[in-house]
Amino acid sequence: MTIRVLIADDQAMVRTGFEMILAAEDDIEVVAQASDGLEAVELAERHRPDVVLMDIRMPRLDGLEALRRLTRPGLVEPPKVVVATTFDDDEYVHRALHGGACGFLLKDSGPALLVEAIRAAASGEALVSPSITLRLLRGLPGTAAPVSRAPQPSGLSARETDVVRLVATGLTNAEIAAELSISVGTVKTHLGNVQTKLPARNRVEIAAWAWRSGIVGG
Repeated sequence: MTIRVLIADDQAMVRTGFEMILAAEDDIEVVAQASDGLEAVELAERHRPDVVLMDIRMPRLDGLEALRRLTRPGLVEPPKVVVATTFDDDEYVHRALHGGACGFLLKDSGPALLVEAIRAAASGEALVSPSITLRLLRGLPGTAAPVSRAPQPSGLSARETDVVRLVATGLTNAEIAAELSISVGTVKTHLGNVQTKLPARNRVEIAAWAWRSGIVGG
């Protein structure tokens, strides 16, 4: 199935760059581009994309308000929204995720993570830039203090535990694969098994579990 994407950003070069990255993928099609939030809402209603890649600071209507309009209650099959911004601000992160966003990326996260976030959103999951995830998880209640002994998680293999620990420290799938000398496909398989065993819906919940359980800490 092809994932239909709308790109909303007030910088033409950014829109063009995102489109080039996404158009290179066989399962992703860019159906429209918007230069501000108001145009994004209008084009989303016209083209019915599966995913909207949304900047935050835009003229006429900012991305957070456009997000609210695109995900408001009562809409039939609203698009999934992934926020992509240069502003690494916790308030933006919280407002976006609580406002219904299915992902939050920094624009310098790289092409691989951008594609991964689009696919995750289309499948109903959430992906947040690893650096942001790590900072947010460190602020969770009960995760700030170091633990002297991490408990062995019930049901997880030693390699699955290694993968979970690296997810919780902010590494991408490619970085985990390099760290453990395994393929990216194997990392994805381990993460799928971990999601079933915990259970967890996505890597953010896996990381949160790792911090709360003491697999990582400090």
